[in-house]
Amino acid sequence: MKLDDYLEKRREALFKELNIWIPHWRSIQEFISPRRGAFLLKNPKKAPRFSSIIDNTASMASRNLAAGMQAGVTSPARKWFALGLEDTDMAEFGENKRWLQTVSRLMYRIFRKSNFYEATQMAYGSLGNFGNAGMLVMPDFNNVIHCHQLPVGSYALDHNDKGEIDTVYRNIEMTVRNIVLKFGEKNLPNQIQDDHRRGDYMNTYTVRHAIEPNGQIFDDYRAIKRFPFVSIYWIDGVFKDGFRPLRVSGFHEFPGMFPRWDLESGDTYGTGPGSVVLGDVKQLQTEQREKGKAIAKMVNPPLQAPATMKNSTISTLPGGLNFHQSQMNGNDGVRPVYQVDPKLGEMREDIFEVQQRIKRGFYEDLFLMLANDRRAQPVTATEIQERHEEKLLMLGPVLERQDSELLDAIIDRTFALAERAQLFPPVPEDIVDRDIEVENISILAQAQKAVGVAAIESTVAYVGNLAGVKQDIVDKLNLEQSVDEYADMMGAPPSIIRPDDDVAEIRNDRMSQEQALAQSQMAQEAAKTAELLSKTDTTGDNALADVLAGGMV
Repeated sequence: MKLDDYLEKRREALFKELNIWIPHWRSIQEFISPRRGAFLLKNPKKAPRFSSIIDNTASMASRNLAAGMQAGVTSPARKWFALGLEDTDMAEFGENKRWLQTVSRLMYRIFRKSNFYEATQMAYGSLGNFGNAGMLVMPDFNNVIHCHQLPVGSYALDHNDKGEIDTVYRNIEMTVRNIVLKFGEKNLPNQIQDDHRRGDYMNTYTVRHAIEPNGQIFDDYRAIKRFPFVSIYWIDGVFKDGFRPLRVSGFHEFPGMFPRWDLESGDTYGTGPGSVVLGDVKQLQTEQREKGKAIAKMVNPPLQAPATMKNSTISTLPGGLNFHQSQMNGNDGVRPVYQVDPKLGEMREDIFEVQQRIKRGFYEDLFLMLANDRRAQPVTATEIQERHEEKLLMLGPVLERQDSELLDAIIDRTFALAERAQLFPPVPEDIVDRDIEVENISILAQAQKAVGVAAIESTVAYVGNLAGVKQDIVDKLNLEQSVDEYADMMGAPPSIIRPDDDVAEIRNDRMSQEQALAQSQMAQEAAKTAELLSKTDTTGDNALADVLAGGMV
């Protein structure tokens, strides 16, 4: 099969599966977040419509979820991951621990300098609404990495036998100017070259981009044989004109992060809170619209008037004066056609109930609970457990999926790019062949670990109480390991906990100092004794003279 046939057939098959989801995502976009996924509109160049949103409860809840995930999972204001080793004892060794800390600091600096945090903020919004998000992490000369946010619906995915995303085909609407800047003018079709020469820089074309595992279909491109993944760009329809692809390159690791909020077995695309609350959102808009109509009829009801006033001007303004001929039957004057008496109280109660369901669907109660806690951390881990454990457990599977599909993936990708750029110090010999492990120490991860923290506190307190009865029971407790475990669960900076070898060295130094001090004291006492003996008179008749002479006292 020719390369052009393969790419087009592969793309058509993947987008055929994607198109099944488009109508559902379009409804979410219309009623929750019109600005996200503008390409989902039938006319992508048309501005998104906000006319379907009367009550913005869902839009606000979606915004709070994105902000809560950013603050709780990848906050730029605090550390949210730590590097370690599978062998914790090896990780505690001084040189190894210092190397891991140095690498972590460098990676945090890379994330701050790049657009990583802006990209994750948009990704969380897309996750909350559509249940899917997409991001490509590309190398950047100035900032090491650059994150390209992919709007949901602009890309189609495929996964391997393990369910891991390893293929993405996407459509990119690009202007002539941007096409020339990215790919140069040499390999462009004649039509685009002509547009560029004429100065029609704003003309747009669809650029196709595919990233997938390397295979025999790409054997003609020898330069990419060493890469596990292939990247290829082409202009829609250029193969028919005999043009080669715009660019063919490769990646050492898959550069895409495509997290899903919730996923059924075997599915490629996930669902999120937006899908769950969509029915409630539509109901809320209908109820608010009908409530508005009811209030309008109360304030400005439909009127009826006698036929004699047909050709008269009727004023409905406040204080307006109307003249008419009095009727004998008493049905004269202008009055409402019927009495409007909507049950606004009952309507507000039902609307409030629907609003609360939407907020719970977006986990707003959880995220605002954490945001409104003005303290650096709750007083005790037990307080977290009692107040928040149930809500945090509901979010647990989502956070675990983000760990594997987003956070671990982007950290691995960033680590690999920085390592190839030789930004890290030399690896200690002890851990050259060991795998680096990533631990999530974000606010939400620590809150979920609060159960373990409470267990440590309870155990230590229990043993402390028993020590009042049986002192040697303390020997059963490894207090030093409890400090390491507690600091790890609470996300304390590794720099404040000394490595085990440093602790052993400090204790050895202290013991040596104590021994030296004891020896010094003994030497001083011996010197005093010798001085006393030297000043004692042994020529006279005394006991000491008798002893020295070998006599008896």
